[in-house]
Amino acid sequence: MKTFEYRTATGLADGLEPGAVFLAGGTNLVDLMKLGVATPDVLVDVTRLPLDQVTELPGGGVRIGSAVRNSDLAADRRIRTGYPVLSQALLAGASGQLRNMATTGGNLLQRTRCRYFMDATMPCNKHLPGSGCPAREGDHRNLAVLGGSDACIATHPSDMAVALAALDAVVQIDGPAGSRSIPVTDLHRLPGDTPERDTALEHGELITAVDLPVLPVAARSAYRKARDRASYAFAVGSVAAALEVKDGLVHDVRLAFGAVAPKPWRALAAEQALRGQPATHESFLAAADAELAAAQPLRDNAYKVTLIRNLTAATLSALTGDVR
Repeated sequence: MKTFEYRTATGLADGLEPGAVFLAGGTNLVDLMKLGVATPDVLVDVTRLPLDQVTELPGGGVRIGSAVRNSDLAADRRIRTGYPVLSQALLAGASGQLRNMATTGGNLLQRTRCRYFMDATMPCNKHLPGSGCPAREGDHRNLAVLGGSDACIATHPSDMAVALAALDAVVQIDGPAGSRSIPVTDLHRLPGDTPERDTALEHGELITAVDLPVLPVAARSAYRKARDRASYAFAVGSVAAALEVKDGLVHDVRLAFGAVAPKPWRALAAEQALRGQPATHESFLAAADAELAAAQPLRDNAYKVTLIRNLTAATLSALTGDVR
């Protein structure tokens, strides 16, 4: 591991110099440092900043401090009752020990587990722009079928972020240019020709909170995750869904997919296809087809299209009481 300086942040302005990165739970960053993938000059520990509370917003909704631990957030009564999809997504991620360390902000900013990215000796456009993406012809079984590019087909690994994408969450950011708010769906970037940039954050910017709006449809919501083993595994596909049905028709719906794109994938085409339609398994399959029409699977990951199609229909069907 490269030698680095460590210090504790005393305010939001710390960590602005080149080569400095923020450290919270460290469950991803420290691993990347051990592998030589991340080589910061300075670690700025932000865990002592007052960002570890879940509070109610004045107009309704919930503000989640960026240092709130995943375990605490999953157990929060307001999250379990008002936004169960988020609690379920958190509990589906990692292990209990890791959830006790991992933070809300850090979870959003974790990096892909693509094997080529995780190996500092391999070509990877995220390591060195222009070096190529060996995954396209190599091991891509768990990589993107939506939103990728010739330069990168890595997937975002977070479960929590998929739920937040479905919930219209808004990320609060503080940095050298002041404070700003962006929808969580705009936080992560598609790779295009610049896959080395994962997010819309500028250097020195720190996520301070995530806001959940008042969203009545969220009370009936769920998260389903498919993975290669029963626990402690990243998704090969996941669905976050919220559904409101009136008189047998879909009145409102929120959908997001995980492990199929370089960012948590908000399924807007599927949502549009569903609103006003019968709340049936067949309608749910058709809506998934509308979203997945843009998929561009490669040799070994075409199974994800069928997986997400069926997982979407099963998750929405369960929310209607039709368990399949």
